[in-house]
Amino acid sequence: MPAQTPAPAGRGITVPDLVSHARILGLGGYRPRRVITNEEICTWIDSTDEWIRTRSGITERRWAGSDETLAFMSVQAASAALADAGVDAADIGCVILATVSHLEQTPALAPQIAHQLGAVNAAAFDLSAGCAGFCHGVALGRDMIHSGSARYVLVIGAERLTDLIDKNDRATAFIPGDGAGAVVIGPSEQPGIGPVVWGADGSQAGVISQTRDWKSFADDPSGPRPIWQMSGQQVFRWASYEMVPVAQRALQAAGITVDDLDAFIPHQANLRIIDAMVRALKLPADVPVARDIAEAGNTSAASVPLAMERMRRDGQAPSGGTALLIGFGAGLSYAAQVVTLP
Repeated sequence: MPAQTPAPAGRGITVPDLVSHARILGLGGYRPRRVITNEEICTWIDSTDEWIRTRSGITERRWAGSDETLAFMSVQAASAALADAGVDAADIGCVILATVSHLEQTPALAPQIAHQLGAVNAAAFDLSAGCAGFCHGVALGRDMIHSGSARYVLVIGAERLTDLIDKNDRATAFIPGDGAGAVVIGPSEQPGIGPVVWGADGSQAGVISQTRDWKSFADDPSGPRPIWQMSGQQVFRWASYEMVPVAQRALQAAGITVDDLDAFIPHQANLRIIDAMVRALKLPADVPVARDIAEAGNTSAASVPLAMERMRRDGQAPSGGTALLIGFGAGLSYAAQVVTLP
């Protein structure tokens, strides 16, 4: 290997120190107009309202209409978050869209959303981390503010999961919902977003997956189209037991305990999973817990911001309160952090 000539003194790379703490400044959500009850679901599958409620906690969900595209829902939620934060779209430095239901390989949807919003100075990209995607996006936004690479970051979680299901599939048709939630992350004098605790277990990638990939469908379109599938019992065991230590580590990383929480906002996967986590964490009875799944279904990357938006709207969680967020799902991927609520 040839000898390398050292760089002249004074020409090395310099990086800024911590520019600012970060917090969530604004919050917005969009829920599709059409409400799908369990009774309607049971006209497509052999099931009952009682069975669905007992198994999942879901009583109804929102399904997007043809005009409620992924971009439309994202723009609606993002516009509400920008207005809530009092931040102009032109001041956004980055737009992150967490989704698994943008069905075009390219281009990414985030740049198109940024354009529609007027975020003309923003970097923009899609993030695919399943139901944990929004919490991944919050972690990235926090780090951008800390490093000074952006002053404001818009993080959107949006899904049209109903594009990926077979509504006659008894195992999955009753679970998904559609919608979008968004937050604006910006500078703060005090820490408002704790360190992220995240990871992935690729050995269980097949637990939540598509029935077939898009290339095989393109090669043989006469066969069944790709749909979303899940091994429910495996997901239940993994989430109920493996995610509790993750949540505890996120609390420790933020320097707080469950007694300091004003809200617990987990991914809305299944009410039994949520209740199992509450028991295992020994969450005080007076800490409000997001249970948006009952009326929204499982909205994947949109579930945490939508649940956060509902808790604030219903007065369940105070502005300025401390909340534990945790997302988990396909990958299998997970991420958790403590935040100050906007």
